[in-house]
Amino acid sequence: MTTQSHTKSTARSLPIALLRARETVMAPIRDMLHDIQLTEQKWRILRVLDELGEVEQSAIAHEACLLLPSLTRILRTMETDGQITRRQDKQDKRRTMVRITDAGRAVLEDNLATSLAISNNIESQMGREKLNQLLDLLEELQAVKV
Repeated sequence: MTTQSHTKSTARSLPIALLRARETVMAPIRDMLHDIQLTEQKWRILRVLDELGEVEQSAIAHEACLLLPSLTRILRTMETDGQITRRQDKQDKRRTMVRITDAGRAVLEDNLATSLAISNNIESQMGREKLNQLLDLLEELQAVKV
């Protein structure tokens, strides 16, 4: 007697499909990051800081999809490497404000062409409309309460 533990095959399982899609997207990005000896997490942090400017650590954790304790540890090394600066908020001493430095911005700028080529490759294979639709659907999925 066989019992079925799940109603959908793994090919149609949302968590597994999302993981497979992430791996497809991240493979060329990982190659780029490996070449410049930067982790995925540090790349995301630099991107967030470049986009948002100086922000509090919890905002970075949220936007870069990192746990706050991990972020704190990573920021320490990034500060040592000169990619970011941290300071106490003047109004609320419990908050730490973080901003990207010129050296951190240079890492992004030096790899902009490769990063854009990766994005353009995905867009050219999927088409702009389908890619935008996928991004819209993923945003919608994030709002779902499970």
